[in-house]
Amino acid sequence: MKIQFVGAARTVTGSCCHIRTKDANILVDCGAFQGTRKNEKRNVTPFPFKASEVQYLLLTHAHLDHSGLIPKLVKGGFQGKIFTTKATVDLCGVLLLDSAHIQERDAEWENKRRIRAGKSLIKPVYTIQEAVDSIAYFQGVNYNETIDLGNGITVRFRDAGHILGSAIVELWVTEDDRGKKLIFSGDIGQKNLPLVKDFTPIEEGDFVFMESTYGNRKHKGVNETIDEFARAVTESLKRGGNVIIPSFAVGRTQDILYILNQLSREGKLNKLKVFVDSPMAQQATRITVKHPECLDKETLALIKEENFFKNTSIVKFTESMADSMEINKIKSGAVIISASGMCEAGRIRHHLKHNLWRPECSIIFVGFQAQGTLGRMIVDGAKKVRIFGEEIAVKSRIYTIGGLSAHADRDELLDWLSKFKRKPQRVFVMHGEEDTSIGFAETIRNQLNLDAYVPSSLEEIEML
Repeated sequence: MKIQFVGAARTVTGSCCHIRTKDANILVDCGAFQGTRKNEKRNVTPFPFKASEVQYLLLTHAHLDHSGLIPKLVKGGFQGKIFTTKATVDLCGVLLLDSAHIQERDAEWENKRRIRAGKSLIKPVYTIQEAVDSIAYFQGVNYNETIDLGNGITVRFRDAGHILGSAIVELWVTEDDRGKKLIFSGDIGQKNLPLVKDFTPIEEGDFVFMESTYGNRKHKGVNETIDEFARAVTESLKRGGNVIIPSFAVGRTQDILYILNQLSREGKLNKLKVFVDSPMAQQATRITVKHPECLDKETLALIKEENFFKNTSIVKFTESMADSMEINKIKSGAVIISASGMCEAGRIRHHLKHNLWRPECSIIFVGFQAQGTLGRMIVDGAKKVRIFGEEIAVKSRIYTIGGLSAHADRDELLDWLSKFKRKPQRVFVMHGEEDTSIGFAETIRNQLNLDAYVPSSLEEIEML
């Protein structure tokens, strides 16, 4: 058995592992690279494998850094099956089409520039139709269901507690009468957050491939974080401005709605005007309600009691561009939740353009900001940024609420790994910025006495 680390090796995005035995050819995740231009260029380079030879793709969850190149895989000749949870199938039906729309739009803009410069034209990484075509290859499965794929391969999806439908992949591989169990963590969720259940502990595995997004950080407690979030919103509204919350349409937006609802019920935030300005977030919210198997008891009770994911006296979902533009006329008192979470695309950029330069306004970041993204520039203290070709001064107050992250922190990652009753032979530390992954691997060696290794991009390792 050989494994190649196609993506998310010494970087956060582009998750993809290629596993080959004499009889099997499998991918775990097929994610897009995001952030820096150098990273994003990797989305157009050929795969280091033949897509037509891949038999199965096992998908941990719907976020684009794990799923975003699936249409490219199908376009390249993939004819196998994509196994993932049922909620992830539904979410990918939204996310991949939105990604394709962005691909087409970006290619159109770039080609206008190229025509003026006399350069050859480019094609999008994939089209909307190619994204639609890729959905036909998905097959939804239940959590904890054991699936025999044949050729010595068995798989099971366990709850990762990250976003709706997120999974840890347990993969049993047998070759030449020798068997090994591989664990792919996907993205491990922080404990005790709203909405989804906490991650499922895994008790055994020979080789573990685990994320390290926040392997160098300790989050604040959930209650402390929610209080911090409430103070940030309250202080911002007292200054007479708006609150802008860049938020991932899937997962984080629903978390924020839950928290705002809770704070309003407790009397900590009153007379709110909350706008969810993201058609994709509205679709994702409908999907959330459709999958009670992923939700915790508190969320299920609240949905049954109040149906709080719909338009209410304090929350309005906007779909049309005209409605979105109307929001930009509001100068104070609005809480605007919009995608994308890293401010790279979507309506959030319009809201930043209208509010970022105003000292009375606030931008509250509630999720990870990858290197090279507009969100990361703002978080890192940029005095000016370019939005739609215009230089915008950063004068609003910037808050970073790290404790709301859907990613487990260092201690929670260690806790997840410590649940193994039998020590893994090796832990491969991935899905983190290089320094973070290297540091977390050292922490694993020192605190858990395990063999931890940080693979390099495209490195290939013989496992059996």
